[in-house]
This record gives sequence, C-alpha cells and structure tokens, in this order.
Amino acid sequence: MPKRILFVFTSVNQTLTGGNTGWYLPEAAHPYYVLAPKYEIDFAAPNGPNPPVDESSVQNFKDDVGFLSDPTVKQKLETAKRLADVDVAAYDAVFYVGGHGPVLDLASDPVNIKLASEFFRAGKVTSAVCHGPGALVSATDAQGVSIFKGRRATSFSNVEEEQAQKVKDIPFLVESRIAELGGQFEKAPEPWGAYVVVDGILITGQNPASAKGVGEAIDKALSA
Repeated sequence: MPKRILFVFTSVNQTLTGGNTGWYLPEAAHPYYVLAPKYEIDFAAPNGPNPPVDESSVQNFKDDVGFLSDPTVKQKLETAKRLADVDVAAYDAVFYVGGHGPVLDLASDPVNIKLASEFFRAGKVTSAVCHGPGALVSATDAQGVSIFKGRRATSFSNVEEEQAQKVKDIPFLVESRIAELGGQFEKAPEPWGAYVVVDGILITGQNPASAKGVGEAIDKALSA
C-alpha cells in the first residue's frame, strides 16, 4: 500500500484589504508532481470542494497552469474533503500549500489547529511552504507547547512580504510569529531564493521557489 499524504488548501479568496488571494499555484503543483507518482494524495480545505486559487499565481506561473487542467487534479479539487471530515490516522503526512490565504483562515481555525497538532503528536511528517507555516502557528506538541519552539523552520520572510507589498493584507507576519513562538527562523541569503528546512518531522519551505524542494524533503522523510 502506498503511503498517503494530505494536501491542505485555504478556503479564503480575499485579503484584509480586499485583494484577491487563495492558494498559490506552484506551491501545490511543484510538490504534487514530485510526490504523486509514489504516494496517494488527497486534498482538503476548511470549506471542502474547490478551494480558490490565487489569480496572481496563475498569471505569474504560466508554466504551471497545466496543474489546473490535469484531470486527476481537477477531480481532487472538486472533491476536496472538509477539514472536519479528515481522519488523521488515514495519512502518513500533511502538507500545507501556501498563498496568503492560510494566514487568514487556517491559522486561527480550531479544526485545523486540532488537525495539525494531531499529525505532529502522532509523529507524522508535518510540512508547509511559504505562508503555509502560518497554518501551524497554533499547533502544539503533546506537552501543549508550540511545534516551532526550539525547532528550526522557515517561511515567507518579512523582507519578501515587504517587497510584495502585502504586509497590510494579512493579520501577522509568519517569520515574526515563528520567532515569537521560540522557533529558530532561517532563510535564504537573498529574498526569493529556494530554502528548505528539515527539523525531524517538521519540514518547511520559504517561498514559491522552495516548493519543489519541500516535496523532495517529504519524499525523503517518507522513504526513510
């Protein structure tokens, strides 16, 4: 039986300033195509089917639009599970797709907080890219302590957020929050560079360029 991975998407399509958001195309497509040949992959989101894609990511990553028309992917998006219906025991890993959306819904969603905590406490690979780590900021280990405390991690950096002019679109900066929680934040030497951090079962990637690397790190962890 192949191992199973849950991809979690945001259900939000608007930022705090009213701008368009959603899940970020390459941050789903790149890890998906690394992992799909070897693993069973299910999609889930707080509201279930058809989580909204960030339109800017479709415009900026033309090479990845085939993901949206891939018949298997289309079916997975159309039949995405509601987070409340997910059984953690059925999966070996969870992966949070980025885009600004996760900071707006998943970060504070009680169902997601419980889900992410259960994955981590069960010793299962808990992974995310870009703003995806924002979905993990309230997740805790068996002692009730943040899963970031004392662990190495990365996410979309504050500098990248400023350069993208999106600071006012979200309720908190993911880099700052990870540091506040006691995480050892790391990032690429230059903004927008690929950077992946693996600390035990916690796997995080900095930005869109890091998404494929996160997929490869998940594969390595599940193949060990």
